Amino acid sequence: MTGDSAAAPTTGSPSRLGRILDGPLTGLSPWIVLGVLEGEGWIEWAAGIALALSVVFLVADLARGRSLKLLTVVDVIFFAGLLILVLLINPVGKAWLETWIGEISNITLVLIAVGSMLVRMPFTLQYAREQVDRKYWHLPTFLHTNYVITGVWAGAFLVSAVAGFYGDAVLQNGNNIWTGWVIQIGAIIVALQFSDWYPGVARARVAREQGRATPSPSLVALLDPLARWLVPIGILSLVLDGGPTWLGIAFIVAGVAIPTLLRQADRTTPASAG
Repeated sequence: MTGDSAAAPTTGSPSRLGRILDGPLTGLSPWIVLGVLEGEGWIEWAAGIALALSVVFLVADLARGRSLKLLTVVDVIFFAGLLILVLLINPVGKAWLETWIGEISNITLVLIAVGSMLVRMPFTLQYAREQVDRKYWHLPTFLHTNYVITGVWAGAFLVSAVAGFYGDAVLQNGNNIWTGWVIQIGAIIVALQFSDWYPGVARARVAREQGRATPSPSLVALLDPLARWLVPIGILSLVLDGGPTWLGIAFIVAGVAIPTLLRQADRTTPASAG
């Protein structure tokens, strides 16, 4: 998911656990935990568990001889500060923090992603370098791929922040199914899927420039897994009364029909060479 294999072979075949630990999802998982657990009466637990995860991943990197990652270090600092703040502030401040911590965390992630690009070190690049020989680190395509993927993550965090703000400030309902869950989780899923898909596009582009006809992943490969999420969204809408019945049914029907139509279109479209 880091663009690590774009235009560059990997350094080996790490274990499944190693691949997980070497990906940016480890650095993002404490924030996901915070988003799931945040709420009235839960912020201490959310901050504590997120901090514990952050420390575990930092220690795991050091124990395996990996470099310290910007995201991992920020995780420890942010969640340690959050836990201390939660334990010290008065009930009024705590209630305010419980309301707005989702937006604060998402904006923090936007700043991390954008800031890392501004200093020419997109945060996914550090993870990608763990899996690619050093001689490939400065290839333009390798660098460009990580800028693109980091930019997509920044966009996902911004969408989540805006959705959360609308739910809290306008709807006055932080648990609204759409602004509090569907849109925010959907943005992360889109970023995850794009991060898995885009390196293949970059590899095909490099192969084409080198005179090798390597098929590029089709747009269907990106959209098909995303369309499948429409079914659980529709079910969730029906079960939790997230809107008119017809809307939930429409999501389910679309989630079944769109992947079928995409696969049919993919079979009738000649393979792209990138």
